[in-house]
Amino acid sequence: MRHVRIIGVPLDLGAGRRGCDMGPSALRIAGIKQRLQAIGHTVSDADIPVGIPEHLAEQQSSAKYLSEIVRVTQATADEVEETILAGQFPLIIGGDHSVAIGTIAGLAKAYRTQGKKLGVIWVDAHADMNTPGSSPSGNIHGMPLAVNLGIGSPELCSISGDFQKLDPKNVALIGIRNLDIAEQRIVRESGVHAFTMGDIDRIGMAAIMDKVLGFMKEQVDVIHISFDLDGLDPFIAPGVGTPVEGGLTYREAHLLMEMVAASGMMCSMEVVEDNPVLDIRNQTANLAAELIESGFGKVIL
Repeated sequence: MRHVRIIGVPLDLGAGRRGCDMGPSALRIAGIKQRLQAIGHTVSDADIPVGIPEHLAEQQSSAKYLSEIVRVTQATADEVEETILAGQFPLIIGGDHSVAIGTIAGLAKAYRTQGKKLGVIWVDAHADMNTPGSSPSGNIHGMPLAVNLGIGSPELCSISGDFQKLDPKNVALIGIRNLDIAEQRIVRESGVHAFTMGDIDRIGMAAIMDKVLGFMKEQVDVIHISFDLDGLDPFIAPGVGTPVEGGLTYREAHLLMEMVAASGMMCSMEVVEDNPVLDIRNQTANLAAELIESGFGKVIL
């Protein structure tokens, strides 16, 4: 069993709609701490302080709220690095997906110190590989994976050190189905492994996860799961800011998490983009809590 450190990052500055700053509270209301304790884990809890838009200037329109997001993601990175080096498991709950800039920077720095290779499974409707130059909105939650690959804003790419945080061959995008035109080229040229919803339709989640875990076991030492709840179908997860029809089903999502848990390689997890303002009776947060339980080893039998 693990010591899980929950790190709440109530950030919605990277998103186009307000509300996902309440995501950490929604997951706590869904009982995430108690659920993890019930399956045998020790749990501690912390929050990263975040400014609100009413007190901040947007600054450059191509990367909105850049300076505050740099501050918050650096604080997140420091907390994550400290958690890993203490031998604990960081569970980051957001907040919008720009949180992942800090999460992965902290992981990359800690594992670089330990001489370990990091792999990432990125579950999302979107590729999150825009840059300030390609983004039609300037919303940083559409940029974090590009940043972690060393593409985009220098201020964000240099969080926790001026080095590339991820090797694209050690990244798997799962469930993507809505990409900007310029972003499609970035994804194709990046070298990441990308599995669209069409791929899932054709060969199934189990076959895709067998592929992903197969090359991860050969190439990396540890796996981080970055789970954007808009990767799920909005029928089962309505509380997200950028819903896209045709997403992962309830069982596809649980199977993904169960297979990662069974691999024994998961070192950290983040769950982001829950927006309680748009949810129905905390349905999305409750589902997120169930998926986290599956990732931490809860089984049917």
